[in-house]
Amino acid sequence: MARIALIPGDGIGREVVAEAERVLASAVARFGLSIETVEQDLGADRYIRDGITITDEEFRDLSDNYDGILLGALGDPRVPTNVHAKDILLGLRFKLDLYVNYRPAVLLDPDLSPLRDASSIDLHVFRENTEGLYTGMGGTFKEGTTDEVAIQESINTRKGVERIIRAAFEFAASRNRRLVTLVDKANAMPIAGGLWRRVFAAVSDEYPGLETNTMYVDAMAMDLVRRPQAYDVVVTSNLFGDILSDLAAELTGGLGLAPSANVHPGRHALFEPVHGSAPDIAGQGIANPVGAIRCAGLLLEHMGEREAADTIEASVLEAFGQGVRTPDLGGTMRTDEVGHWIAEHVTSG
Repeated sequence: MARIALIPGDGIGREVVAEAERVLASAVARFGLSIETVEQDLGADRYIRDGITITDEEFRDLSDNYDGILLGALGDPRVPTNVHAKDILLGLRFKLDLYVNYRPAVLLDPDLSPLRDASSIDLHVFRENTEGLYTGMGGTFKEGTTDEVAIQESINTRKGVERIIRAAFEFAASRNRRLVTLVDKANAMPIAGGLWRRVFAAVSDEYPGLETNTMYVDAMAMDLVRRPQAYDVVVTSNLFGDILSDLAAELTGGLGLAPSANVHPGRHALFEPVHGSAPDIAGQGIANPVGAIRCAGLLLEHMGEREAADTIEASVLEAFGQGVRTPDLGGTMRTDEVGHWIAEHVTSG
């Protein structure tokens, strides 16, 4: 039996994970899947209560005894430093070497996009997840003085760059996608950009059936707003991927709808909606659970249960068609009502 660790986390994380679990349970029952979910006591409540973020033993347990992790969101104003979020989320990302951050941005309904003439957006962002500017390397000198110097270093290894680029090409080839786009800033950052471009060219030679192009990140941000339908699979660095994937999510309806996967192919996988813990609306029952529910679909797809995953996505589409929406999308339904509706459609669909 496959085991899935549930980390509801903080704020609205607990609300949306409950609905994702409900929909996952419906898919498990309908398709006769052998999946068990186990909730983990990880988050601000545990840290405030016990002074513990996550232990080495808990890392090992998640690594050795689970087939996937479904995470709600981490972040709580009662913990101003958010040390628990850093230790848990970044700890899992780096200790499990989850080097692929995969963010699909698919337009589920044209009226969800802020773009005037949006019709079809089907964009898949592959963000390098363990290197770049997010490694925490650097430091300060003469801190607090007028002569203070702050250095934040960007780390780009041949291994790290090649494996994320290869993941993007593998995805494109396996899904009959047509175009892989590398996004960088090689004109202003020629050392890091040069590595990315050389590796991209080398890997692309192994996939002669795919088209490729390269874009500077500033030009890409403008072009995504102007003609997002022109892009298919995008691969980029940690920082640029963080920014562009949020932009792509907003073009397709907002962060409340956006799922993501943090994956080391063949080893570990963590799935999380990207909207954050939103403490300002926590407990009001108005959080959008669709991003978390779609994470359940990504999880099932990762486990090879493609039919079940497709059923969840189809149920989400049907929900929008029937006006089943939370207030952030102009609807009137509560978080649990949306979750119930989608779960029932998965069961009967």
